[in-house]
Amino acid sequence: MTYEQVKTLKPTEFKRLCGVYPDTFKDMVTVLKAEKVWQKKTGRPSKLSTEDQLLITLEYWREYRTYFHLGNSWGINESTAYRIVRKVENILIKSGLFNLPGKKALLESNSEIEVIVVDVSEQEIERPKKKQKSCYSGKQGYHTLKSQVVADLAQRARCDQKSEQVICVRCEKGRVHDFRLWKESKIRLNKEIEILGDKGYQGIQKLHQNSQIPHKKKKKEKLSKEQKKANRQLSQRRIVIEHIHRRLKIFRILSSRYRNRRRRFGLRLNLIAGIYNYELRYRQKDIS
Repeated sequence: MTYEQVKTLKPTEFKRLCGVYPDTFKDMVTVLKAEKVWQKKTGRPSKLSTEDQLLITLEYWREYRTYFHLGNSWGINESTAYRIVRKVENILIKSGLFNLPGKKALLESNSEIEVIVVDVSEQEIERPKKKQKSCYSGKQGYHTLKSQVVADLAQRARCDQKSEQVICVRCEKGRVHDFRLWKESKIRLNKEIEILGDKGYQGIQKLHQNSQIPHKKKKKEKLSKEQKKANRQLSQRRIVIEHIHRRLKIFRILSSRYRNRRRRFGLRLNLIAGIYNYELRYRQKDIS
C-alpha cells in the first residue's frame, strides 16, 4: 500500500484509513519536504518517497503494529521503519504547525475561552522492570499512564474554528490521582473561566471558585432530585471531553497497550492532539 494507491480515495475513506484528511496529509508532506531542503546531511537517498514515509508513520499510529510488521509490509528493515517514524514525528512537532495553544491561553485577559472541561484517561502499559508501584493503577488493576486533557467548551452558536479544541495535555504515571495531576500541572486561570470536572476533582473549588463537579452521595444518604438533575445537566455539558477522547483514540497508539518507552508518550499525545485541533475546520464543514 503506497500513497499512489490510496491518494484517489474519497476524503472520508482516506480519513478512515490514515486517521487524517487528504488536505491535512498534504500539509504534513509540505512540512516534511521543507525540512528536507534545509538538511545538510548527504548520503544514499531513501527508496521511499516523502509521502510514503508519512504514510508509514500514520499507519503506525493508526494500527499500532510492530516495526517488524511495518518493515515487512513496506519491504524495509525493522530498524529503518523505526528511524522513519521517529524522524517524521520530530519534524512535525518541530514545525509548530500542530502545536497546542498551551496553558498561557487560559491566563490571557482577552481570551475567548469561557468554559473549559478537564478529564483524565488511562492507558495500559507493559509492566515496568523498575519502580512498578509508581505506575500501578488501583482503579484499573494494572500498570497505566494517565493523560489529562483540557479542552475548550465553546457554545454551539459560535461554531468557530476554536470550538472544542484541546488547549493543553499532561501525562503522568498511573498511580497519581486525577486531582493531584491537575495541581501538578500548575494551570493558572482567569477568574471568569468556568471549569467542569468529574468526581475525581473533589477540592478543585478551593483552588478555583468558578468550578463545577458532580454532587457526591454521602454514606447512608441519597441524593435529592435537584442534585440528580444538576448531575445530569453537568454530564450533558461534559460529554464533549468524552468525544474528544474518542477522536484522539482512533489512533490505536493511544488506546492499545502501550509498548514503547514512556518518555516519548507525551510527545505523541501532544502531536496527535495538535492534529485533532488542525482538523476541526474539516469536521465543522461536515456539520454545517
